[in-house]
Amino acid sequence: MEAAGRTALCVCSVLFVVTGVSCELIHIPSLVHHVIRGESLLLPVETRFPLDKAEIQGTWSYTKPSGTRITLVTFTKETAIINMGYRNWLNFKEPNISLGIENLNKDSEGDYHLSLNIEFHNQTGQVIKEEKTVAVTVDVPVSVPEIQKSPSHSVIEDKANVTWTCSVNTGTRVEFRWFRDNAELVSSERYHFTQDRSALLISPVKKEDKGTYRCKVKNPVSKPLESKDVELNVYYGPYNLEVNTDQGLRTGGVFTINPGELVFFECQADSNPPNSYVWISKRHNETQIITEGPRLEVLSYRLAQAEDYLCRAFNNVTKKQDEAQFTLVVARFGTDRGKQIQEAGSVLPLAAISVCCLFIIACMLLFFVRRTCHPKRVLMSIYNRPFSQQDRPHRSGHEDATEDFGIYEFVSLPGKMDSTQASCRSLSHFESGQDSHTTIYDVIRHVPENQCQSLLM
Repeated sequence: MEAAGRTALCVCSVLFVVTGVSCELIHIPSLVHHVIRGESLLLPVETRFPLDKAEIQGTWSYTKPSGTRITLVTFTKETAIINMGYRNWLNFKEPNISLGIENLNKDSEGDYHLSLNIEFHNQTGQVIKEEKTVAVTVDVPVSVPEIQKSPSHSVIEDKANVTWTCSVNTGTRVEFRWFRDNAELVSSERYHFTQDRSALLISPVKKEDKGTYRCKVKNPVSKPLESKDVELNVYYGPYNLEVNTDQGLRTGGVFTINPGELVFFECQADSNPPNSYVWISKRHNETQIITEGPRLEVLSYRLAQAEDYLCRAFNNVTKKQDEAQFTLVVARFGTDRGKQIQEAGSVLPLAAISVCCLFIIACMLLFFVRRTCHPKRVLMSIYNRPFSQQDRPHRSGHEDATEDFGIYEFVSLPGKMDSTQASCRSLSHFESGQDSHTTIYDVIRHVPENQCQSLLM
């Protein structure tokens, strides 16, 4: 054991020389303790040297939050002297250095300081001093918080302030946090918190402050707890006034409608509570109230070529109002534009399909006609058929084309035929004609391949 003491001292000395950090001969696991009021607390001390090989002398002292320091226990391995004013709630038994505190209350809160002198038997005259400080807080668990709003009724923007207060029935050292619609609130130009953040002042109230509020609390000995949600209703507006219609054609502040159309206009604005609306007509520098309510019905045949209208929105609570002016023009530009586009979109595909079908049919008919009724092919088919298959009013009198072979002559008859006219006659038919001029041709020995070609020769 003596060797163990020497080893511990040597190790501590080396660490101090090399790193400049002293080696702990005592150790306290936690230097901060949060305790619930009425409970007990043990401040454990672990010694890292053999107690039977050293002499110790130490004290436990207590420093109050006010700064006052009180000695609680003075001790050695054999004896302990406890402060008589605290002996009812202190638990200290030698040679154990740990300090027990019972029945803690608010007065038990503060810093507990251990000062210990150590002298090893083999190092007589050499005293090592160790000190440790433990912070102890004593708290009461928090209860579920409650939230209140002042004033309790709805408020008008820019004209009122709202104060929120969060409170707990029990709890010490309470931390407060504020939320609106699940978003945490922080200090700003209009958001002001008290020092402990238990109260929130909104000054002045705006439209965006409308929503659901709640507070969340906790302390060192309690988990976070939330209050119930409380609604803040803010009267505001009107904002973003607009006039719209699903009919006609709009260009900026001008609406164009067809003659005879029935048109409905809607006037809308962001407001709480809802606005009251008035529709006003302007003619020749004169104004006239037409109707009340968010909707206006206009018959175009009752209008002149152009007319100015005005929608006025008024909030009866905030006493604020807004106006939107537009011009209504009657001109023929077609029916409902959206309907036209929709109809055109449905007709165009059908028209395209119809045209394609007609084109295909025409092409097929033309191809069929060209195949079956081409003039040249008709003539070719006629002349290529045998004479026996041709429907003619009379026959040539020959069964075979070879029978037509013979001697032919061209005959010109003066006075009866022009020089451009010609007739094919058999030589035997003109043997008796003495005034005729004849030309005898060679005997035809060739049978033409194509009769049409022979006719054209």
